[in-house]
Amino acid sequence: MRKYLQFTILFLVAVLIIWFFGRNLDWALVSASLRRANLYYLAAAVLIICVGYFLRAVRWQVLLSPITKSNLKELFATTTVGYMAIFFVGRAGEIVRPMWLPMRDRRVRPSAALVTLGLERIFDMAALVSFFAFNLLWFTPQPGREKEFEYVEIFGWLMLAAVILGFVALIFYQRISPRVIAWADRVTKRSWIPARIQKIAVSILEKLSSALAILKNWKGTLNVSAWTFALWLAISIPTWLVLLAFDLPFTFSDALFIMGFASVSSVIPTPGGAAGAFHTATAASLLFLKNDIATEDAAAVAIAMHLVYFAPAVIFGLYYFFHGDISVERFRSLLSSEHAVEEIESESPDTDG
Repeated sequence: MRKYLQFTILFLVAVLIIWFFGRNLDWALVSASLRRANLYYLAAAVLIICVGYFLRAVRWQVLLSPITKSNLKELFATTTVGYMAIFFVGRAGEIVRPMWLPMRDRRVRPSAALVTLGLERIFDMAALVSFFAFNLLWFTPQPGREKEFEYVEIFGWLMLAAVILGFVALIFYQRISPRVIAWADRVTKRSWIPARIQKIAVSILEKLSSALAILKNWKGTLNVSAWTFALWLAISIPTWLVLLAFDLPFTFSDALFIMGFASVSSVIPTPGGAAGAFHTATAASLLFLKNDIATEDAAAVAIAMHLVYFAPAVIFGLYYFFHGDISVERFRSLLSSEHAVEEIESESPDTDG
């Protein structure tokens, strides 16, 4: 009941945000703007986004390599199924990927998948912040609006500094992880701490240390960074192509700015791939950059961009879901955090990669 109630609340929040997004729009004009969009640009954007999902799978394989071998086909299938789940149920679908992959590739344990996805998020955040920050360093506002962007360069430098400090902290943890793990093992062996919590905590710290081994040498770090850079190019270029499809006066630099807002808004835990929140933030970023474009055009761009980002994952995800051997009931159980705890708890030391 708690999960259904949570989903219902988030669904109602999404409906409220969608209402807020569309309350003052002339939907006939939005529809006309969508019909005028250049389908060639949109098709190219969708194709590159598909490549982006493949790049996610390749990078996941690289992140798993210090822990265990993995199958690229299953990684791609799991990635698309996971993003399909996020689209339909919101951020609760995040748990599907680390739970689905071990059922498709027995060499990968749930905790290994979970930790490497955590690393994936770290690299994604670092890449997004870096793209956004470097863009701010050379960002040129519209004439007459220089005052509004007065401090963007300073903000850009601060964001880059935060990324560097974050990676320094991760490298430091990897170097001292044996001591941290031993300390955590001692601290959690208390009578009032359940044994399952102690086992899960130590297992995740161990897997995190193993996964971070990729940062011990510059080749490993460069490898993951290169795939991450390629991935975010495969997101930023489609963002620009969508803008070009509507023949709007935006540069690639503007596209990076808009991509930053769109990506941050997509973490809102509402169903439909942050439906409503994504559209509102994306349209607002367009209007902030160019306050002379029509609100309906900005709304049409936001709708098209949302479809370009998520539609490929939904199509691929549904294909792999219906061609897999996992029942709907089993899929529903994957959305349970309690199920995730049970999977990690069931791991034994001799089965870890």
